[in-house]
Amino acid sequence: MPRSEEAPPQRLARALVAFVRQEFSAPTAAIIGFAEILLEDSRRQGRDDFTPDLERIRSAGLQLQALLAGLLDPKVSGSGAAEIDFAAFRGQLRHDLRTPLNAVKGYGEMLLEEAASTGHTALNHDLAKLLDAAGQLLKQIDAVVEFGEDAAQPPGVAPRRRTASLDLISGIMETIRPISAEDAADKVDASRILVVDDTAANRDLLARRLIREGHIVETVADGKAALERIASADFDLVLLDLMMPEMNGFEVLCRIKADRATRHIPVIMISALDELDSIVRCIEAGAEDYLAKPFNPVLLRARINASLEKKRLRDREQLFAEQLRVEKERSDALLLNILPKTIVARMQHGEIEIADRFSEVTILFSDLVGFTDLAARSAPSRVIELLNRVFSEFDKLAEAHGLEKIKTIGDAYMVAGGLPEPRPDHAIATVEMALGMLDIVAAVGKTLGEKLRIRIGIHTGAAIAGIIGRHRFIYDVWGDTVNTASRMESHGVPDRIHLSMAAYQRIRAAFDCEPRGPLEIKGKGMMETYLLSGRRGSAGRGG
Repeated sequence: MPRSEEAPPQRLARALVAFVRQEFSAPTAAIIGFAEILLEDSRRQGRDDFTPDLERIRSAGLQLQALLAGLLDPKVSGSGAAEIDFAAFRGQLRHDLRTPLNAVKGYGEMLLEEAASTGHTALNHDLAKLLDAAGQLLKQIDAVVEFGEDAAQPPGVAPRRRTASLDLISGIMETIRPISAEDAADKVDASRILVVDDTAANRDLLARRLIREGHIVETVADGKAALERIASADFDLVLLDLMMPEMNGFEVLCRIKADRATRHIPVIMISALDELDSIVRCIEAGAEDYLAKPFNPVLLRARINASLEKKRLRDREQLFAEQLRVEKERSDALLLNILPKTIVARMQHGEIEIADRFSEVTILFSDLVGFTDLAARSAPSRVIELLNRVFSEFDKLAEAHGLEKIKTIGDAYMVAGGLPEPRPDHAIATVEMALGMLDIVAAVGKTLGEKLRIRIGIHTGAAIAGIIGRHRFIYDVWGDTVNTASRMESHGVPDRIHLSMAAYQRIRAAFDCEPRGPLEIKGKGMMETYLLSGRRGSAGRGG
């Protein structure tokens, strides 16, 4: 794009015009506004003698407003840059504005004197405000003229005292570096841009400028074609003409932003229509920016680069959010391998100390018979393979029966039924799993060429369960029920399921059992125990 270069005096003059536009408009509007209020009040109060002078003040204010509008509308040169005659501008400020301003002050002061002599002071408050606004404007004019004269002085001449606001102008101009040829030559990241305009010359001009910047550009002539291309290809930016036949740019914009697949694409509206309502509605509908034709190429380049940079930042943010989502899913999955799902949910909702008392659960312990000797005569990799096969199948079985694996200790495996979510059939589900465990151990042993055997003990009773630890936390179960279940396993018969009296009472309607005989339980004395024979109606399972 063509570069925009200005000599320092032109930049300063342009900044001065902007300052005048900002600082002079308020007191001028105040003069006109207070004059109109005073006219209304004087007529309502019957002070017709005040009306002629107030009309003169209002007319002088309007004249002042018109002169300022002319001063702040510099002529545009053939190159497209607004040229300002700094000396002429100062002269107009010094002379042209003083005539209406002097009229305002003169008539206002006369009215104040007349009100004081007649004792009619009802309008004095607003008259004082009007004169104060005129005084402010006069001081600002003098300060701007003085500032301009200082700027025109040769180097080495000390400037006169200036206002803080005018010093601010000079500071801003020194801080903001002018656009130069080096800026136009800056390397930009190539982006894919779609240009939508029904005028071929406009499309060609925009495309050529953008291609020269290093972008990949496509052009279409209407809104329908634009929507088709956006749906079938990825674009980083859309330059969209507003006034097009059949489907106008605003409708295209609304459709782009209504589609979840395309709403992220930034859109810059470019139109000869610079009406405020159109600009506001386009921005509200999701447009990134709005440029009026004919546009300044340097400004267009800056707006495009700013929009593309915002998109890159949004894309990086979305990528980071997606990475966080994936990592969260991984961490959640890892957590679910350690803790029950309901416990994870409670932790995610802020619970720290998790401990629950259950009136009745069923605990199963199992242990591989002779595993210590097997491990001593086998390679470590074979030992790990064996345990991994057996326990992986046990895990699947626990999930299938809705039971909670608590932990493994060496070749021992512990599972619980009825927690963390209570269920009435916890004992039957646990025994069903135990039967499956017998089959798994036999099958894995046959596959690996080892005679594997297992002891299983089951007990039903009350227990406490909860989270223990902080860094390597686990969900564990405590209580006499756990100790009794462990005793049932250690005193069991290989390849048989050893049941306590409490467990037997809850499963006897569904399974056949045979008495094993009393077992001494520490702190409880002798307890009757049973060995599972099989399901009701089946041939039974031998030991």
